[in-house]
Amino acid sequence: MNAPFPESHTDPHATRKLIILDRDGVINQDSDAYIKSADEWLPLPGSLDAIAQLNKAGFRVAVATNQSGIARGYYDLDTLHSMHHKMQKMLADLGGNIDYIAYCPHGPDDNCNCRKPKPGMLLSIADKFSTSPKSVVFVGDTFSDMKAAEAAGMTFVLVKTGKGAKTYKKNAAIIEPNKVFDSLYDYVQTLLAKKI
Repeated sequence: MNAPFPESHTDPHATRKLIILDRDGVINQDSDAYIKSADEWLPLPGSLDAIAQLNKAGFRVAVATNQSGIARGYYDLDTLHSMHHKMQKMLADLGGNIDYIAYCPHGPDDNCNCRKPKPGMLLSIADKFSTSPKSVVFVGDTFSDMKAAEAAGMTFVLVKTGKGAKTYKKNAAIIEPNKVFDSLYDYVQTLLAKKI
């Protein structure tokens, strides 16, 4: 099989492949001023359709997102949950769902194990679904997403939405071109066309 999805491992109980998505810049519009409310949470074109298509094709979909805006005092956990409720409601309207959402509420100086580029969130999601990290794809738009996937032993797919175009420009020499896509929607169309 051609990339961008690794062969599944041999666990007979893990028949559904797992894809993990970064949130800001992959699913929804990003902002250097942070996404601070449910009103500011706006999906990127095609992203929710793509997730619904993954669901219908039998994939499990999880989210791993750094949310240092909580540590910085820009918004609280209730606000974060309201953003995610909006995301899930909009997905439900399309017949889609995110199976699990992991977030890191810490700041860059907190030295936690969950904040990307550390692999803690990604590994905890793989463990939750009893899935080998080697069989998981992580879709992101930043260098820290790429390093987290690498540290977790997961396949990384870069999308050019959010900070992705800049990330690719700076790191083109170390990112495989067949793992770079214009958007989450573009990646999912390519993935599903391979009839995996």
